[in-house]
Amino acid sequence: MSGTRYEAITWERLAEALAGHLDTATPGDGGDWLKVGLDGPPAAPGAELAALLAEALRARGRAVHVVGTAGFLRPASLRFEYGKQDPDAYFDGWTDIKALWREVFAPLEPGGSGRVLPDLWDPVRDRATRSPYATLPPGGILVVHGPFLLGHWFPFDLAVHLRLSAAALARRTEDAWTLPAFARYESEVDPGTAADAVVRADDPRHPAWTGLGR
Repeated sequence: MSGTRYEAITWERLAEALAGHLDTATPGDGGDWLKVGLDGPPAAPGAELAALLAEALRARGRAVHVVGTAGFLRPASLRFEYGKQDPDAYFDGWTDIKALWREVFAPLEPGGSGRVLPDLWDPVRDRATRSPYATLPPGGILVVHGPFLLGHWFPFDLAVHLRLSAAALARRTEDAWTLPAFARYESEVDPGTAADAVVRADDPRHPAWTGLGR
């Protein structure tokens, strides 16, 4: 990402800019729903940006459904198969990717039902959440946030990567044992290149971004 130019912005203005872009966009698969991915580590304010974006879209009269990948973790017996602090398992084994495809993305394919499951598994109680399905009407927008979203071929019409420098990530990450997983993500997926826009979030009070059309 050396040489990338960033423009200072507030989170509220960022959400408005993304909402304005989405309000005139059409689904790339020719279906009825737009899909947005807000990719970033837990140290980045992905959930907060998702909430601001949803608010901005609803103000434009758009139906929105927000899904956090934290609600689609696999059971503890599978997550911790190689121990509770294995960075490789954290990278490619903690999130139930198949469930996200089945319960979140497949219903929004062309001709789909629009019935999306908000979450599947409660990692604290280690049991199914049993949450009811939510129906996203045609023209609605799905917003998914969480780490390691890129590289799975999720059909995002807009992908935004919340980027932290290695130093900032180390400083703001509570579970230091996960840091090698994010280094692996940078190396194998290169999310800054895969995303449509990158937001620099080293200082959450002063974000900056590349804009859309870079």
